[in-house]
Amino acid sequence: MSDASPPTVLEQALATVVDPELRRPMLELGMLRDLRVEGSVAHMRVVLTTPACPLKDQIRGSLEAAVIGTVPDIQSIEITWDANVTSTRGLPGRQEIPGVRNVLAVSAGKGGVGKTTVSVNTAIALSLTGARVGLLDADVYGPNVPIMMGITAQPEPGASNRISPLTAYGIKVMSFGTILKPGQPVIWRGPMLAKGLREFLYEVEWGELDYLVVDLPPGTGDVQLSLAQSVPMTGAVIVTTPQDVSLADVSRGIEMFAQVKVPVLGIVENMSGFVCAHCGETTDIFGSGGGRDLAQKYDVPFLGAIPLDPRIRLGGGDGQPLMAAAPDSTVGGVFREVAAHIAGRVSQENFASTAGPVMPSGPRIPLRP
Repeated sequence: MSDASPPTVLEQALATVVDPELRRPMLELGMLRDLRVEGSVAHMRVVLTTPACPLKDQIRGSLEAAVIGTVPDIQSIEITWDANVTSTRGLPGRQEIPGVRNVLAVSAGKGGVGKTTVSVNTAIALSLTGARVGLLDADVYGPNVPIMMGITAQPEPGASNRISPLTAYGIKVMSFGTILKPGQPVIWRGPMLAKGLREFLYEVEWGELDYLVVDLPPGTGDVQLSLAQSVPMTGAVIVTTPQDVSLADVSRGIEMFAQVKVPVLGIVENMSGFVCAHCGETTDIFGSGGGRDLAQKYDVPFLGAIPLDPRIRLGGGDGQPLMAAAPDSTVGGVFREVAAHIAGRVSQENFASTAGPVMPSGPRIPLRP
C-alpha cells in the first residue's frame, strides 16, 4: 500500500483489525501484506511478531469478520502465515550480540527447581515453531545443559578465530560444561566469571538468532549482574516450585532484575502436581498455586504450570529432552504454551520499548504446520 494511493475497500475493512497482543491495528503495524482479491477470495500474508504466536485462530476470526460481508463479493479469505521476530534495541552501555535479536534469561532464586529443564525444553519448543534459537548454559557451577542435550563434543574454532557453537535438536548450544574436564570444579572470582561469560556472548559465531536462551546459575550473583550489564536483555523468565521457601527466593530474584532494569517476562511454576498414570488423580506434592500467586503479587504474567512427569527426568538423563522425545505429550503441550507465552511477552516488550514501530523488513519465517 503506497502512501500516495487511496486505500482500497479491502484495506479499509482490514484497518479495523487489531493485533490481540500489541493492541494496535495490524495494517498500521505492517503485519498485513500482499493484499489482493481473486474472484471471491481475499488473499493476504499475515506477518506475526513470532512464529510461536498462540493467537492465530483468533486473528483469523477477526480478519474474516472484518472482510466477509463487508467487502463486496468476498466470500472467504486465504492467509499465508509468516513471522518476523522483533528485536530488542540497544541500550546505553550494553553491547549487542551481532545477529541475535533477543536475549532471554532463565533464572531461579534457588537450585533444584528445574531451571535447566525449563530452559532446554522451552528452547526446543521455540525452535519447533520455526524460530532460530540458541542456548547458552551460563550456569558455571552446575553446567548440565550438555547432559540434557546429549552433547559430548567440544566446540571447535570457527571463522575469524571465533568459536563455532555445538548443535543439538536444531539449536546452537554453548556451555561451560563442554570446555571443562569431567568433575572439574569452577573456582573463579567475579572478574573471571565476567570474562568467561563475555567470551561466550561475543566470541561465539552465533549467526542469526531470533532467541538466545541463557540458563543462569541459581541466585543473584556475579553471572546475573555481568549478563545484565553486558547485553541488552529482552527479559527474564523466573522458574519456581510451589513451596514457600522457593517462592521466597523468587521474590529476591524479581527485585534483582528490577534493580538492573531487566523486564521480568513472567513466572513458570515447575513440579506443579503429579498426575497418576493409572488413576488420573493429581497429587500436589509440593503444594499448588504458589507461582500464580507470586505473579499476581508482583504484577507479572504467569506463564504456565509444568506438572511432574517421569519422562522429563529420564529424558534429561539420557540426552533426549521431553520436547525432543515426546513433543506431542500432555507435558509437551504445556511447554509449547509456555514458549508461546514467552514469545508473546518478547513481542510486547519490544513493541513497548520502541513506541510501536512498523515491523521491520527481514528474513521471513514460514510457519510450520
